[in-house]
Amino acid sequence: MGHSEKVALVDGARRLTYGDLATKAALAARRLAARGVGPGARVATLLPASVEFAVLMHALPLLGAALVPLSDRLTSAERRWRCEDAGARVVLDDPLEDGPEEDVALRLEPDPGAPHTVLYTSGTTAQPKRVELTWANHRASALASAERLGVEPDDAWLCCLPVHHVGGLAILLRSAVYGTTAVLHPRFDAERVAAALGAGEITLVSLVATMVRRLAEAGLDSAPRLRAALVGGGPVPRGVLEWGADRGLPLIQTYGMTETASQIATLGVEEALEGRGSAGRPLAGVELAVTEEGEILVQGAMVAQGTLAADGWLHTGDSGRIDAEGFLWVDGRIANVIVTGGENVAAEEVEEALVAHPAVAEAAVLGRPDPEWGEAVTAYVVLIRPASNEELAAFLRDRLASFKVPKGFHRRALLPRTPGGKLVRREIDP
Repeated sequence: MGHSEKVALVDGARRLTYGDLATKAALAARRLAARGVGPGARVATLLPASVEFAVLMHALPLLGAALVPLSDRLTSAERRWRCEDAGARVVLDDPLEDGPEEDVALRLEPDPGAPHTVLYTSGTTAQPKRVELTWANHRASALASAERLGVEPDDAWLCCLPVHHVGGLAILLRSAVYGTTAVLHPRFDAERVAAALGAGEITLVSLVATMVRRLAEAGLDSAPRLRAALVGGGPVPRGVLEWGADRGLPLIQTYGMTETASQIATLGVEEALEGRGSAGRPLAGVELAVTEEGEILVQGAMVAQGTLAADGWLHTGDSGRIDAEGFLWVDGRIANVIVTGGENVAAEEVEEALVAHPAVAEAAVLGRPDPEWGEAVTAYVVLIRPASNEELAAFLRDRLASFKVPKGFHRRALLPRTPGGKLVRREIDP
């Protein structure tokens, strides 16, 4: 870990240097060994972003074991399925602050090719998929991110994303690779995040578009030390990007996934405004391609080997294009393409147009079976103020082709989302 006197973690009032973290990780490893954890073991945990989580994350590789972070929002059946699927024989909820220790030889560095972390995809459309990432995957991702965003000695990267998702986990791992500070919030709290940004405590933060909207509602107007706010988790509505631009907030669209240990394409800081809507160019060491059908393919050292197809590429399931200047434009999930009357409609495009309406806070668009059209474009909206179907349809007709305008609008108090903020379309009732 190195940089022993530098602050590694800020967790509320607690601050740990890298020296403190190394000491705690070694002690935790010996206590884990006394519980039977050794090379090849998988240890599941429900701990949130915290000192305790970070200590466990650094302790397990010292034993040649892997971490399986899980959401505390899972049902007992969902938790049990993941543990069985991952081969996790130990589920750890306590912070390892006491207990017997075993005097074992600890590894000096993680084995670069061994499983380091076992994560599960969000499961927005199907059963979650296991992804085993190695230390080599995480390190390649961290170095590629650093090449694009730069690293400053006083960087403080705020982790307010769940650490059982790669976006949150990557912040802790990158910070350790760089020797910079990770600031930990156990969950996203718009008022707390806005206060930290406004007070100049944070130089980097990772968010999803929904979180940015909540920061706007919390009154965030400036972030004096913020170098970059990575916004991912899906296409970012233009209105969200423009809100940030109006306040001088460097909202930088990025694209990545669990299978690639986070980022694979990101706008440069200087491109944040001019590249609005694009996910940026591929990071160093990333090779992108787009099939004739429009599917984005990825290769690179950060890609989990078990996710590669027979052709040597990761098939992302996302549709997009690469323009003449090398910028990646992501349209959304291929599975979210609605075929209505022989025309293809990207659900995300209609959703983005809907949330531009001043009455619409959130929107989801699905294709519902229809005897005439095959699928009918159908919208589910969370409203800030009343708005009729006719008003919403008229607004969209000025912005979209007529076949893209929903044939039905349904009001909802809220829309189902993963802890990371991704829309879960399969949980929306007709």
